[in-house]
Amino acid sequence: MRKESKIDVQILSIAVVLVLLITLPILVNPEKGTAILSAILSFITKDLGSFYLWACIGIFGFLFWLAFSKYGKIRFGKEKPEFSTFSWLALIFTAGIGSGIMYWGIIEWAFYYDSPPFGLTPKSLEAADFAATYGMFHWGFSAWAIYCVPSIPIAYALYIKKYNSVRLSTACRGILGDKADGIIGKIIDVCFMFGLIGGIGTSLALGSPLMAEGLSHWFGIEKTMGLNIAIVIGLTVFVCICLYFGLSKGMKFLSDWNLYLYFGIAIFIFIAGPTVFILSRTTESVGLLFQNFLRMSLYTDSVGGSGFSEKWTIFYWGWWFSYAPFTGMFAARISKGRTIRGLIFGQLIGGTLGCWAAFAIFGNTGMFMQLNNIVPVLDILNSQGAPAASIAILEALPFGSIVAFLYIAVAIIFLVTTVNSGAFTLADVASKNLRDGEEPVRWYRLFWAILLTSIAIVLMYGKALDALQTLTIITALPLVFIMILMIFSFMKWLKEDEHLINSYMVEDTKETDEIELPSNKQIVGK
Repeated sequence: MRKESKIDVQILSIAVVLVLLITLPILVNPEKGTAILSAILSFITKDLGSFYLWACIGIFGFLFWLAFSKYGKIRFGKEKPEFSTFSWLALIFTAGIGSGIMYWGIIEWAFYYDSPPFGLTPKSLEAADFAATYGMFHWGFSAWAIYCVPSIPIAYALYIKKYNSVRLSTACRGILGDKADGIIGKIIDVCFMFGLIGGIGTSLALGSPLMAEGLSHWFGIEKTMGLNIAIVIGLTVFVCICLYFGLSKGMKFLSDWNLYLYFGIAIFIFIAGPTVFILSRTTESVGLLFQNFLRMSLYTDSVGGSGFSEKWTIFYWGWWFSYAPFTGMFAARISKGRTIRGLIFGQLIGGTLGCWAAFAIFGNTGMFMQLNNIVPVLDILNSQGAPAASIAILEALPFGSIVAFLYIAVAIIFLVTTVNSGAFTLADVASKNLRDGEEPVRWYRLFWAILLTSIAIVLMYGKALDALQTLTIITALPLVFIMILMIFSFMKWLKEDEHLINSYMVEDTKETDEIELPSNKQIVGK
């Protein structure tokens, strides 16, 4: 039987107070709050945007080196993996992506086609090429590299150093030492929690319009604030039920079936939709992506001043950085028995291919319908919005109404799994003395789920979504430095354990026998 953990009242109090201090003023005066935060965001994206781009490239290079170095064969614990490879990948994928892949996968190409990068002519052949490619770039290797970096030092601290705390501050202990238990450590953990609370709260509030569009389209229900709030409340009940059953039962079951449905819909659309166009367009996009990866990664348009990089790439990188500590903690939590190399490949390759499926199949289907005058996607997008355009694309397929219904159902489940994972991780961080295999207390997991969804409701009611979405990207800036600190902490640990590593390394032919390094038995947080 699992033992229930104690609550870290100090971290809990600081996080909740900080959320109230930020959200209440935004709710009272959303216009002024949005203006102030937008000015800060503009400074970050324009003046510091290149820093985000170089940080992402550096992280990608670090992971490439680590995966193929001798350290890649270090296993996180002697035990067998807790989850099957499919369930493990499903949990990581659904936690890290959420409903965003269903929202953007089918329609993001249209924005690039209408306003392309590199000074290309809108709606031209070249614009179509990059429109089909940029979504795969933004949701591909770079995104998952950002997600992957925190998971490695956190898993190393948890399963090899044997620290009983799943926190960013613990992963920085190699550099900070005992200061990780003090005010510096608290600041690091609260920065993470605040970014995650804002990010998931915003995702909930932004995810409801797609569901509201479906209900309005099929049942004639008027799209009102009340409908959006009712959807979020319904999601809250769903989330709480899953959290009640815990990680191994509720969340694993939901993630598995979510991935089954996701790929089931993708396979159906691939067969029933423009199969040849999907194959040829995807082939070209992959080639274009590898050919222009560095160009796209470091593109700023400093001369043309189109703002494409700030609006899309830098914004996405900031979004991934704001979520990365959360996905890293969650991935570390479920990666017992995996190797460093396996964790890197699982996220970078598995996560990327999962995202590419959406842009390759859903996105190219939408582009085919626009180019062949089957559905006026751009006209609907500009007049009625992205949710309406997405449903129009889906309903143009065979059995379109059923496909659209299942598509939105998968989006709902994706969103629920993201909130599930977020609430679980927040409860983990704001607990103390968690032992190996121990979960946060049940009521505490439910508390964080209710808090996350309550923030979404408050933001929708106060019409302050743009403000908090902007704030989420702003909070990513300190998290970039924290993640760099985690990398240096991890490297220092490897050097400290260097005299032990060689004797515990195994040959490639015996990778199944990889074992962990001797552990540091220090208990954190007492």
